[in-house]
Amino acid sequence: MHLQWKSLLLFLAAADAVLARGHGRQLRHHLRRHAPPGQVAQEQHLDARDAGVEARNVRTVVDFDVVTVTTTIFPNIPVSTGTTLTTTVAPAPARTSAADDIDITTADSDNLAVSVSLGLGLSAGVSIGLSASEPTSTSSTIYTTTSTTSTPSSTAASSSWTSTPASGKFSTAGFGGVTNTSGSGISYSGNVGNPWGSNIIEVSASTASQYKYVAQFTGSNTEDWTVVFWNKIGPDGKLDGWYGHSALNFTLAAGETRYVAFDVNSQGAWGAAAGDSLPTDEYGGYACTWGEFDFGNSQNDGWSGWDVSAIQAQSAGLTVQGMKICEYTGENCSYITSRVKTVVNAYTEDKKEIDGIGGTVVAGAVRLKVQVDYSG
Repeated sequence: MHLQWKSLLLFLAAADAVLARGHGRQLRHHLRRHAPPGQVAQEQHLDARDAGVEARNVRTVVDFDVVTVTTTIFPNIPVSTGTTLTTTVAPAPARTSAADDIDITTADSDNLAVSVSLGLGLSAGVSIGLSASEPTSTSSTIYTTTSTTSTPSSTAASSSWTSTPASGKFSTAGFGGVTNTSGSGISYSGNVGNPWGSNIIEVSASTASQYKYVAQFTGSNTEDWTVVFWNKIGPDGKLDGWYGHSALNFTLAAGETRYVAFDVNSQGAWGAAAGDSLPTDEYGGYACTWGEFDFGNSQNDGWSGWDVSAIQAQSAGLTVQGMKICEYTGENCSYITSRVKTVVNAYTEDKKEIDGIGGTVVAGAVRLKVQVDYSG
């Protein structure tokens, strides 16, 4: 759906100053972008591996990590240069962003951007970037804004959730403030909500149609699964949103259906796994199959994109869970079946350098159907 970021070495010096999560291998979970067929993706690539080996040979005490990143590039649009979650709920300030009054258009279901990739690949769907300046905070606090018992949703699929308001105005009820954007390209930071994480909320089946960007989640037929959502940019302004942070989390019961709404210009991902927590790697990053998203990217004229990625799970040598993401029409699908038996238009570790994977749509409302524990 967009274009990818390439390898980037993050040196977070001072071994005692920063937790391993601040620079863990999880950062390689790229969070890439896709380009449509025929579009040349501009690469920004730094090969960090040789530098890391050399540093070890001279026994330099420096924490490092290889990061694969991608810049969101949409077709024909100029691009500017297992942990236990705790819950803290902060009051949401009034929305003051002009995004409140943004003109709305309904979504096209065009299959615009993506050709199917049957190989193994990695995640994308999210406009991920590194912040232009290194945050001074080194706090290890896990930030969670929404509990596992947030707004209940219907356990049966609703046929009306895919509709849009006749007025053309979408609801922002439940969202926090819209944060300012910063950076460009790989350093782009969109809306993370104020307070952090308040840009991602659970909604009911009956109200889902009132929101602009909505995903319907359908559970496994046999087990309860934990689903955790995060922004790519963490609460401290770093590219570490998946290190134990949670904007929203809930248990998706066997056969249950729930609905999640995303605010304008939100970039991030969700992870899903059986049980009461997500598996993590040695640095504390979520190491399961991801669903990556970029909704209403203001840097790209409001385009949206998504993809499924197994990169983090494979990098950590852990189980790859099945997941499928499609438009509600059944188009623009990205999926990986359980244990990577089938990969279609999705990312696995050996495809992390490939552009053009995932789904994209032009500016407008988005309705996605997500199946966890997908086996084909």
